[in-house]
Amino acid sequence: MRAMRRPFDYITFDCYGTLIDWESGIREAFRVAAAEDGVSLDEAAVWRAYAMIEPEVEQEMYRSYRDVLSETAARVAHLLGWPIQRQRAIFLAESLPSWRPFADTNAALQRLQKAGYQLGILSNVDDDLLAATRRHFTVEFRLIVTAQQVHSYKPAPGHFITARERTGGAPWLHAAQSNYHDIIPTNTLGISNAWINRKHERPLPGGVPGREFPDMKGFADWLAPAA
Repeated sequence: MRAMRRPFDYITFDCYGTLIDWESGIREAFRVAAAEDGVSLDEAAVWRAYAMIEPEVEQEMYRSYRDVLSETAARVAHLLGWPIQRQRAIFLAESLPSWRPFADTNAALQRLQKAGYQLGILSNVDDDLLAATRRHFTVEFRLIVTAQQVHSYKPAPGHFITARERTGGAPWLHAAQSNYHDIIPTNTLGISNAWINRKHERPLPGGVPGREFPDMKGFADWLAPAA
């Protein structure tokens, strides 16, 4: 029996929130840093504030992701009653290399790579921070587009336009957890997408995906089914 033809040559992923459990990493970084100052923060409140403030910081102007993380951390801390100096807020960027993949990430990526897909990452991050994160993965990524390279943050189109150029028009699908940062802009640009809806959220206006999965295992089951 002839093998099934792959529907895409490239599969790209958002990194933090899709492949890496950044929410747990952020919560833990705040917990540890605040405890050093004798402060106890509600972890759920930390995440709510972070999810609200980080996109605002990214949209103000282009700055390095280290600076985005530090500015966001400082604003979150002040909002929650833990006033810290700007230089103290570097704790969040320093914690990023320790953020771990979700339990299903590497097995799914290995299946996709073994099936012949070229893998990539499109991430709102600096090159050196992503390089540190990539040590947690057990596959190689052939295509890397960062905010540092395009000087903008998703949902701005820079990542996607650059990826389209670098793939040379080859069949390509982008998979991501963030409806706001990834699914809406790929819909706008006519790029095939899949929503890794780990948090079981409802799509935003303009954010209905081409395909939807609850996790990376389900995504891999679709594109690299077991023999």
